Amino acid sequence: MAANYWASTQRLHWQFTREELSEIRESLEENDRHFIQQFSMPDRRHLHHWFTQELAKFVKKLGIRQQAIATAQIYLRRFYLKVEIRRTNPILVMTTALYLACKMEECPQHIRVIVSEARNLWPDFIVSDISKVGECEFFLISEINCQLIVHQPYRTLSQLQNTLKLSKEEVEAASSIINDHYETDVPFLFPPHVVAVTAIFLVIGLNLVQSGLRTANSANSATAAVPNPDNTVLESSPSSVAEGKKQYLVKWLAEGEVDIKAMMECTQELISLYECLEQYDRNKVKEQIVKFVKARGLEK
Repeated sequence: MAANYWASTQRLHWQFTREELSEIRESLEENDRHFIQQFSMPDRRHLHHWFTQELAKFVKKLGIRQQAIATAQIYLRRFYLKVEIRRTNPILVMTTALYLACKMEECPQHIRVIVSEARNLWPDFIVSDISKVGECEFFLISEINCQLIVHQPYRTLSQLQNTLKLSKEEVEAASSIINDHYETDVPFLFPPHVVAVTAIFLVIGLNLVQSGLRTANSANSATAAVPNPDNTVLESSPSSVAEGKKQYLVKWLAEGEVDIKAMMECTQELISLYECLEQYDRNKVKEQIVKFVKARGLEK
């Protein structure tokens, strides 16, 4: 296990540029051109928002902590960089990713419990045979090259709580933004600490103490909260947070080594997500998944 992110397989093998991500996905689509033409798919952000919602239902009775859920989301995203989704049963892959993530995050669930709960939720997609999850687990591990250690932004957030004098409400709001970033390409584009610091800055800059970035009045207000590369702060929306706390954070950023440009790009990715989700249609996403799973008999 890598002791830090910079020496980890996550940094060495799962960090990309936007151009590299695009090339990987184009290659997958080229190899499965027939399936792609036959079965349309929703916007990728809509798809992963649907996964997030389904995972939330899944873990409700099991009491699985957020760290394991986040790791499962990373496994899903990595897997679907290697395998075209139309070749799989996404519900089975999601179930398996959560089962594996629980083991890796030291909150294991018995495979029979996982399969039973999944079957209760999605009886048309999950069979009672636990060996299906076992087989899918080997498939998933193989495709992501046994690289199972995931460095999450939550650790940085926790470490900075005292340093930046964050309140409980601010930590919860920043955690909400971090939760949302798994629905984007941000985990493939930026280091975890950049995501954590961006979430903190948005919370303090916009006074988002309850519901994360989605409470911002507009995309422009979120952009305004991010410091520019010269370490000067653009005008932000009104906030009840003490001005001293904002200035302390700005000073801390100016004196530190956090990539401000990366923070700005990370913010834009989140803004794009929230704008995209305004057109989210849960039933439509489900219909598109059901169509190719049933047509190819992948639920059996």
